[in-house]
Amino acid sequence: MKEILKVFKRFIPPYKWNVLFSFAFNILSAFFSSLALVLSTPILEVLFDATKEVLTLMPWELSKDVLVNNLYYYVTLYKQEYGSAAVIPFIGVLMLFTTFLKVGCAYLAAYQTIIIRNGVVRDIRVKIYNKLMELPLSFYSNERKGDVMARATGDVGSIEASIMSSLDMFFKNPIIIIVSLGFMFAISAKLTLYIFIVLPVAGWIIGRTGKSLKGHSRKSQYKMGDLLGIIEESLSGLRIIKAFNAEKKMKGKYASETESYRKIQSTLQKRYQLAHPVSEFLGTTVIVVILWIGASLIGQGEDSLSGATFIAYIGIFYTIINPAKAFSSAYYNIQTGLAAVERIDAILLADNKIKDKENAQELKVFTTSIEYKNISFAYEDTKVLKNVSLSVPKGTMVALVGQSGSGKTTFVDLLPRFHDVQEGCICIDGIDIRDMKIHDLRELMGNVNQEAILFNDTFYNNIAFGVENATQEDVERAAKVANAHDFIVETEDGYQTNIGDRGGKLSGGQRQRISIARAVLKNPDILILDEATSALDTESERLVQDALENLMKNRTTLVIAHRLSTVRNADVICVFNQGEIIEQGTHEELIAKDGAYKKLHALQMD
Repeated sequence: MKEILKVFKRFIPPYKWNVLFSFAFNILSAFFSSLALVLSTPILEVLFDATKEVLTLMPWELSKDVLVNNLYYYVTLYKQEYGSAAVIPFIGVLMLFTTFLKVGCAYLAAYQTIIIRNGVVRDIRVKIYNKLMELPLSFYSNERKGDVMARATGDVGSIEASIMSSLDMFFKNPIIIIVSLGFMFAISAKLTLYIFIVLPVAGWIIGRTGKSLKGHSRKSQYKMGDLLGIIEESLSGLRIIKAFNAEKKMKGKYASETESYRKIQSTLQKRYQLAHPVSEFLGTTVIVVILWIGASLIGQGEDSLSGATFIAYIGIFYTIINPAKAFSSAYYNIQTGLAAVERIDAILLADNKIKDKENAQELKVFTTSIEYKNISFAYEDTKVLKNVSLSVPKGTMVALVGQSGSGKTTFVDLLPRFHDVQEGCICIDGIDIRDMKIHDLRELMGNVNQEAILFNDTFYNNIAFGVENATQEDVERAAKVANAHDFIVETEDGYQTNIGDRGGKLSGGQRQRISIARAVLKNPDILILDEATSALDTESERLVQDALENLMKNRTTLVIAHRLSTVRNADVICVFNQGEIIEQGTHEELIAKDGAYKKLHALQMD
């Protein structure tokens, strides 16, 4: 119970007024429900020919004796004037009126609950997505995409289907039970006390039955994450799977994981299905006990009950049965929901170390230089950069070359704070980038990567991505600079043509030129190119290289390149080896040194 209250404390506050209205309408609905059954007592006494004659009207006040006396006073008058048979429709009209008020209030309470339920689920979805956008890249290096997707979709759905669907357990059922017990106490305190002895035993049995649901549910949700991970990997690597005839292996792997999921789900659902029969049996047991005890109280002693009153009492008790059963079902549901909450909290409560400091500085324009000062960085226990320093004056082109795994990509990823340096610092115009606003820092930069990252959208929206208020003319101008305009206008809908998932309808060179057009439109002061032509054929490379040269004019550029021919004109070439810059200079200077760069150059010239 403490766990679910914590969940509500986190997500319910924006809907506090809806909660208050729901409580109020549920109280009124429960009151009118029991009142309708109390009003049935005179009808039953007329049927049993046991109507009490009450000829004195007492002054009105909120007490059981006065209310009962005056009700029977009016029944007596009505009976004397119109006869016993006319009492039934008279009381019936009162019952219909109270029932109308009951169902009306119940609907208004449910209306408020719907607002709360759907609003909370929407808020959770938005919070998760926003957090996924905010978390650093290092978070995803330790997570499988499929499992992250399962948490953002399936686990939120589980919360909606369990915790949110059980709101009646908190906003409705307790009120019905409390109000009904109040009426039952008013009718017979002794009989009601027996119920308090039986119900805790039933609650204990239900609690023991559902205790292990949470653990099984957590296993089920993790296994679903594994299944989604396999599907995501299979679709991404379908070309390799087919090329290596690995379909059978992947089918077997997926079938094995699915069988494991089936076993977990079977155990979970078998326990869940115990909820209804257990609550049904326990409810019937309580009714049998009440009937047995109540029958012994009819017409005996001070606590005696009339037959009609006892029937009304049983009717009120029946209004407790369904809410009590709902408690058991809700308890089972909530156990599965709490397991889902734990999994989404792995995202919502994940520590995001890359964020703005208090009073972070603004920097709208890059004016002088970028300074890497004795920086070091490691992924877990693997040191990738070791005490590296480099100065990049504004307007220069710096090329980073070297073997794969030498630290080049990490070196440039530290500049936009995809990761934070662990030793040393990086400064732009003399300001440590950790003291700058992240938005301002990244606004200065444009990226073109080895793999063009495009979205399942139109040419126009992919080029204008991240640029507010871009016009058609701006987009076309950027496309022309990137040598992309001609092939775009040849498509059926021109700039409004959808390019498919990850740009799947385009060739590699076309995708790369769209990526370059996006960088051109952003018009950044600092440009980062990560092997932007390495995966292209000769003709595409020439077109892309022309586009890149157009893009790099008058910009500060950091270029990662494997093909040394593409960076011969760089102002500075830095040779990386095992996390260190071992050589730097112009192409001619490095050739003259007869060192590592010359060896790389010679290998590519052969």
